[in-house]
Amino acid sequence: SSKTDKPIEPDALLNVRQAAARLGLSKSTLDKMRGAGKGPRFVKSTDRAIRYDPADLDGWINARRSTSD
Repeated sequence: SSKTDKPIEPDALLNVRQAAARLGLSKSTLDKMRGAGKGPRFVKSTDRAIRYDPADLDGWINARRSTSD
């Protein structure tokens, strides 16, 4: 069986597309935010492979919670 067959572990790193979906953003929006240094923390697992830790995504979301505009 290939690596893609098994479900994502709760603490597994997510690729950009998966992270964007979790945040409710498009991949291109997340790419732009990362390039501008405004998005959630990410892991550069290789020169080209960007991954996101779900805990970092949750923390980023929680830090942006607001009770008013």
